[in-house]
Formats: sequence, C-alpha cells, structure tokens
Amino acid sequence: MERIVGDRIVLVGTAHVSELSVKEVREAIDRHRPDVVAVELDPARYRVLTGQTRWRELPITRLISGNNTYFFIAQAMLSAIQRALGLEQGVEPGAEMVAAIEAAAERELPVALVDRDIGVTLRRAWGRMGVGEKLRLTWNLLEAITGVYEEELDEVDVEELLKEDTLSALMDELGRIAPSIKTVLIDERDAFIAKKLLQASRDGKVLAVVGAGHLRGIAERLERGGAFPAYDELNALPVKRVRWGAVLGWSVPLLFLAWTFFMMLTAQYGALGQGFLMWFLVTGLGAAIGAAAALAHPLSVLTAFGVAWFTTLSPTLAAGWFAGLVEAKIRKPTMADLEHIESTSVRGFLSNKVVRVLMVTALANVGCTIGVVYALPHLLGAA
Repeated sequence: MERIVGDRIVLVGTAHVSELSVKEVREAIDRHRPDVVAVELDPARYRVLTGQTRWRELPITRLISGNNTYFFIAQAMLSAIQRALGLEQGVEPGAEMVAAIEAAAERELPVALVDRDIGVTLRRAWGRMGVGEKLRLTWNLLEAITGVYEEELDEVDVEELLKEDTLSALMDELGRIAPSIKTVLIDERDAFIAKKLLQASRDGKVLAVVGAGHLRGIAERLERGGAFPAYDELNALPVKRVRWGAVLGWSVPLLFLAWTFFMMLTAQYGALGQGFLMWFLVTGLGAAIGAAAALAHPLSVLTAFGVAWFTTLSPTLAAGWFAGLVEAKIRKPTMADLEHIESTSVRGFLSNKVVRVLMVTALANVGCTIGVVYALPHLLGAA
C-alpha cells in the first residue's frame, strides 16, 4: 500500500512477509523515480541485513557486553518472529528493505536510515514499564530464546503479524505484553521517522519503505506539520530511579564491613579468621554447586567457587557472570545457536551452547545467593 504526503514524500507500507512485498517495493521505486530511498532501519539493523555484520557468527560474549545488551534482546525476539513468519513464507524478514537498498544502489541513489536505534527504543520502553510488565517481558524473552515463543506465535498471532514487517511485528508484540510502552514503541518512532523523512525530502523526492502498521501514524504526523520533538528528547535515556535491588545489594557488603570492624575493635581475631573462611567456603560452594547443576565445565565450576566470596561483597559483580564468561570462552556460543534450541527434552535443551551459558550464569548466582543467606546471619549472630 502507498500513501503520498505532499509532493516530495511517498510512503510504501510493506503488507506482509512475502515475495509480493519485495515486488511492490521495486515497482514503487521504478514508478516514482525518487531522489532518495528511505528505509525503516537503524544503523545496527542495516549492517545486519546488508551482511556487514555476520550476525550469526558473532559470539554471545560480545553481544551481551556494554551497550549491546538491548540489541541482543531485540535480535533474540526478532529471530523468534523470523522462525514463525519468514520460514513459513519462504522469505527472510527484512527482504523488502534489502530490495529497496539494492534498488537504490542500482540507480546510484542515497539510502536514508530513518528509524531510531532499537537499543534506545528498548531502554526507553524498559524505563516506562511497571514491575508486572517487566516480568512478562522477561518471561517472553525466555520463551523467544527457547522456542516456546515461536509456538505461541504460530497459534495466536501469525495472521496478524503477516500484515507488517518483522520489526513492526516485534514492536506490536512488545506493546501487547506491556501496554504502557505504546507511546515509546509506536508514537515516538512515528515522530522520529516522520522528522527524518522531512529532513531527507530537502534533497528531493523521498520514497520510504516502512511497516504497514506505522504507515498511517507517520503520514498523519507529516500532514499535521508543526514542531517536531527534538532528537535529544526522543533519544534521551530514562533517569535511573531508586532500585531496591541495588539497595539490598549494597546492604550485604556494608553489613560484612561493619562485622569486620567490630571483630577487629573487640580483638576477636580468631573468630574473624574463622568467619572469613566460612564466608569463602559457603558462598564458594553454593556458587560451584549451582554451576555444576547446570552441567558446567570444571573450569567454570572452579571459577564460580573461587570468585564467589568477593563478588558477594560488591553489588556490581556476580559469581555467575565470571562462571558464564568462562563457560562461553570454552563453548564459544554464537547467535546461530539461538536458532537451534530444542525445547522438547531437558537433554536437548541443555545441549545448546547458549542455553548452557545462560543456565551456568543463572544457577551459579542462585547458589551464591543461597550461600550469602546462610552465612550472613551466622556471622552477625557470632558477633
């Protein structure tokens, strides 16, 4: 479907994941002869679709570090939708965007990337969600990674999702899970894209390929005119509020420090040494048992045991992170492993490299926490 705004912007809404969408995009570019081709992509997704980033070969350790976490989350859920939609239709989701990029290259036309960074979108959405919505989203992410999410899409949402491109489908699914974030996922992106298109139209006629679900919102925002929100406002990350998890995380090292000073002031050096030894053994054994329960490599188990005592005294560290990192270095999981997770049996589930790393990380942290819950009251009681 198409919608023309003014005399310089043509919006082409991709109706479904199929060869028809690819054909419609190419025909629209031939017919309208634009000066600029715009696509509903951000730079990161553009690199993935055009092969500049070998997504499936990227190690998980690189993706879950730094500011890549939200992109990892988005790609995991996009992969689930891809399995439910693209594979059934015989076309890779995003094929119509690739077709637009290739058609622009054939005509030596510039390509404008007009969507907001998906990491910014998800971080702003996360900041708006309530506790219940965050729990639902976390659960759906786990389902996406394990393949259960794919089954739910097959049963419930496929017919509706076929009306839009894959990223739009993801945003709609997130909006369904957490209704309070519709403004971030839909309205803000419509305004962002409309503003980008308006700027691109200064260089001539623009043909924009967007998800059908956003066609109306973008067009209405362009037709309404007036002042657009500043990019700084649309890209601003949420201000962190008081997090009770962080408060509890700091309480452990503070209580341990207070206990240490008290034992030193009262010259109970023998009890102090015994307390340190107990803390080392109990937290270490808890973390090691948790890692072993996830069938971790022996080096990962030893790592969990060795680092647990000091990670429990820092709210910014976790024993499971270290154990998971060692496990990832040994098993070398990549994003391709996310696409081949067997959820029909425990053995098949745990045999996946990504699942193994995640389970080692999670269970080592759980075991370490149990060790803290056991050891801390004994230390304080002994004082």
